[in-house]
Amino acid sequence: MCGITGYIGYRKAYPIIINGLKRLEYRGYDSAGLILYDGKDIKMAKTKGKVSNLEEKITNNITTTGNIGFGHTRWATHGIPNDINSHPHFSESENLAIIHNGIIENYDTIKKELINRGYTFKSDTDTEVLVNLIEEVKKQKGVKLGKAVQIALNEVVGAYAIVVFDKTKPNEFVVAKLGSPIAIGIGEDNTEFFVASDASPFIEYTKNAVYLEDEELAIIKVGKSIKIRKIKDDSLVDANILELKLNLEQIEKGGYDHFMLKEIYEQPKAITDTFRGRLLANKGIIRMAGIDDNIQRLLNANRIIIVGCGTSWHAGLVAEYLFEDIARIPVEVEYGSEFRYRNPIITENDVVIAISQSGETADTLAAIKMAKEKGAFVFGVCNVVGSSIARETDAGAYTHAGPEIGVASTKAFTTQITLLTLIALKLGEAKGTLSKATYHTYLQEMELIPNKVETLLTINDKIKYIASIYKDATNFLYLGRGFNFPVALEGALKLKEISYIHAEGYPAAEMKHGPIALIDENMPIVVIATKKGHYEKVVSNIQEIKSRDGKIIAVVTEGDTTVKEIADHVIEIPETEEGLTPLLTTIPLQLLSYHIAVMLNKNVDQPRNLAKSVTVE
Repeated sequence: MCGITGYIGYRKAYPIIINGLKRLEYRGYDSAGLILYDGKDIKMAKTKGKVSNLEEKITNNITTTGNIGFGHTRWATHGIPNDINSHPHFSESENLAIIHNGIIENYDTIKKELINRGYTFKSDTDTEVLVNLIEEVKKQKGVKLGKAVQIALNEVVGAYAIVVFDKTKPNEFVVAKLGSPIAIGIGEDNTEFFVASDASPFIEYTKNAVYLEDEELAIIKVGKSIKIRKIKDDSLVDANILELKLNLEQIEKGGYDHFMLKEIYEQPKAITDTFRGRLLANKGIIRMAGIDDNIQRLLNANRIIIVGCGTSWHAGLVAEYLFEDIARIPVEVEYGSEFRYRNPIITENDVVIAISQSGETADTLAAIKMAKEKGAFVFGVCNVVGSSIARETDAGAYTHAGPEIGVASTKAFTTQITLLTLIALKLGEAKGTLSKATYHTYLQEMELIPNKVETLLTINDKIKYIASIYKDATNFLYLGRGFNFPVALEGALKLKEISYIHAEGYPAAEMKHGPIALIDENMPIVVIATKKGHYEKVVSNIQEIKSRDGKIIAVVTEGDTTVKEIADHVIEIPETEEGLTPLLTTIPLQLLSYHIAVMLNKNVDQPRNLAKSVTVE
């Protein structure tokens, strides 16, 4: 949930750290802080608020010299967001400094023991407890920093990505991971090293990186190769150096006002990139190595269990309709956060599909581990190469959406649906549950989806006008049926996330079982009413809304005349196969949420209380 970045080498550390924090601010923005080592002492600055607040504080208070330092942008877990609870944290002697992403669950027990030994604490955080535990181990055992960190981490319960610095030995960082992501960028000939929660802070400096695995600890020293050890038994691990594919242009706004708007407009390319090389419509082929190599396991599954959180859960719901309709395989869709705690029945004949944009979602990772322990085959769908989910699963596929910086997911949703649709079609074709004609029609229509999304983006001004009418509404209702019920849920989630307007998504037919009581002349209702998919039933639902004076914003198929006569506003989408409509119907709902939030002067890219990657429970 928090963002970590650090540098040790020959360059000035400050600009690298501060720019890295700005790129990681999507991971948390309750507070920010950094340390710099100037060759003699550690200088620290930290503050409640955003990285821009930190910059102001640094300009007024501390020197920015030095070639060593690290920084942190926080999403608060233990301790309210304030200056004192901000990271980094010193040990009591102020010889050690630490930054931490994660949660130490047994911190209170450790804190009481340290207090008994004479330690005092300035903050309410679990992180300050951890750095003092490391100091106590170092003092009592008479060991070097790396060994002290290893011993201390064997005494804690929880999740962490940490970077520790010792000013008495100012030529190294100790980095460790369990549950939370951490990457180490490697400069030419080991002359410099970068540490970050993801590769974005150092992409312009190096393309070589090591991603630590769970329960691994790295010691990095300038001029020497990385030394990685297992935390449990101190055994050496070979460093797996990966070449990064990310480039700087992908993580800049590119002239757009917000990352979210940029990412909405990137969807035609992101969808194309997701099916490029996999979808060969002219040959009638879908080629996916992760599926091809495990096709019988999937075809013979008693059921498929899809696990995700938030937007990924909504993509899983769309997949449920696709898999059952096209491949005739039973599907259950589970929240990752509930799945692991309700003692689910999982067998060796089940397939679990885990969906996560970041590949680091803590609840989804926990569900994967549980499923593997019970013998299920686990297939991962994620966007980040080398992420924890990509490494933990038995097989998988990447969405190729590119970096998604805006906290509210947009292109992650459409690329996840794209990938899951390809899997459903491949299984349906292999199983014979899909006719050849329908199969080929789907492939041809899939190829046309990016152009149809491009067409939808041209009506941005119309959606902006609709947003101006309803921006002051206090409640919204989103309705859909079949494949578009999950889109209604996703549309409501987007509005809640970035505008803070209460919104709910429902199956259209469920409206009369409760939500209809809310409808009056002040209630905007977004209804997805495409021609394919229970159209007449949805029209009937719209008439029920109209008779109660509700304000109707209808998403319809191009050329629709029936709904146009009833609705207050109509947004047309190009016609396509019913199973592909979610890739189109979601676009105007994303734009509607975006424009309402902008008109309300909300922070679209960094909505309050949220973080992009939920790496803690």
